[in-house]
Amino acid sequence: MLEKINQIDTKLFLFLNGKHNSFFDPIMYWASDKWFWLPFYVFLVFIIIREFHKKSVYILIGIGILITFCDQTASNLIKNSVKRLRPSHEPALQNLVYLSKAGPGGNYGFISSHSANAFGLATFLILLLPAKYNWLKTILLFWAILVAYSRIYNGVHYPLDVVVAMFLGIFYAIIVHLFLNKILIKKQNEVI
Repeated sequence: MLEKINQIDTKLFLFLNGKHNSFFDPIMYWASDKWFWLPFYVFLVFIIIREFHKKSVYILIGIGILITFCDQTASNLIKNSVKRLRPSHEPALQNLVYLSKAGPGGNYGFISSHSANAFGLATFLILLLPAKYNWLKTILLFWAILVAYSRIYNGVHYPLDVVVAMFLGIFYAIIVHLFLNKILIKKQNEVI
């Protein structure tokens, strides 16, 4: 069963990774670069502070905890336990993988910490922000999908690495959001 899943995952990876071109190569390279998104993160912090005022301290701490959970679970716990080679390090795929100038990454790729972090943050903010920010929620969803897809495009993750990471990020986001609501209800007797 696992062998069949691995075969399907590899075929889908080769199909998606093989769709690279000179227009999207730089876009996908920068989409995977966490420092490229720094102005976007600053904008999100601005929105949080403007919307939630004093409560934003709890929200920003919650985001820090969320990203730590997503990142450490993906990068340390799961990658080091499963030890599935990235496609960029898989000997059977040598000369078949398009690899961006970002390089091959570490040895192991299951699961994608980029994808877990992006979907965790996006889900948390989608749950948190009021309806007047539906435009931003759409952007957040698009951003998370772009970051996740860029990992396949750049040759460092299989689709399953990204999909499992997406669910992990969503799961942690829901847990942190529920926990944060309980804290704020206790502290200020109101829900975010």
